[in-house]
Amino acid sequence: MSIPEFIADLTNPDLAFLPKALLIAVMSSVVCGVVGCYVVLRGMAFIGDAVAHAVFPGLAVAFVLQGSLVVGGAVAGVVTAVLVAVFAQNRRIKEDSVIGVFYVASFALGVVIISQAPGYAGSLQQFLFGSITGVPDEDLYTAAVIGLLLLAAVLLLHQQFVTVSLDRELARAVGLRVFWLDIALYVLVTIAIVISVRTIGNILVLALLVTPAATARLLTDRLGVMMLLAPAIGGSGAVVGLYLSWSYDLPVGGTIVLVLAGVFLTAWTFAPRHGLVAKRWRRGGLEESPAPVSAA
Repeated sequence: MSIPEFIADLTNPDLAFLPKALLIAVMSSVVCGVVGCYVVLRGMAFIGDAVAHAVFPGLAVAFVLQGSLVVGGAVAGVVTAVLVAVFAQNRRIKEDSVIGVFYVASFALGVVIISQAPGYAGSLQQFLFGSITGVPDEDLYTAAVIGLLLLAAVLLLHQQFVTVSLDRELARAVGLRVFWLDIALYVLVTIAIVISVRTIGNILVLALLVTPAATARLLTDRLGVMMLLAPAIGGSGAVVGLYLSWSYDLPVGGTIVLVLAGVFLTAWTFAPRHGLVAKRWRRGGLEESPAPVSAA
């Protein structure tokens, strides 16, 4: 399918679901791209994956009760994130162990809940692998409003998040409430994931959170530029992925993830400063450690 034909389909009234699919995919990618920068800087990829499991019971309850998936997932994810942060204060058990217990238990609870709904197999497949071709208008509006609020929160807390991400002890020394900032970041990650689950599903959502930010990290050492590049890469990958999916009848979520992975591999190979080729050609052939991130 040519690009003009794809654009024609987007404006076709008989295919009203297609522009909605494009909107939710781009919104999800932009929000995840911004929040994902903090995830990459802090090495929180495991937490992102765990949160994706934590939202599942809320999604399942909302589905069974015919409520908003976005609201249901957000409530479940936030509650679980707060519980993890509280239980992790017991230094006898490390945080990753607490995360493993709570988030896997949450996912198991979601499976039990959704198994009670009619059409269990199809519903489970929709949650695990995504289905953006049937996004209801209310979920689209809810995702847009929540996404804007999330971006506003990021703008408000950006400087504190950067300080905590780069040096937690310094953050404590200057009087920042690190525990509450951790809670806030967990909540933002949860909300970003909830918005994105509809796009590519519970299993693949981590790619939307991490891959664009990791790609941007290879292309720049400046955090401000990274936070502009990541959503741009994510949004562009969503558009290209949806186009390829529609053209060749491929799964939408998997196609978007593969496009983003291809962009990451390209950056990893050809990035001007940190790419494999640049390092090989750099005079002296010495391995260079990753440059520190500038908060500018």
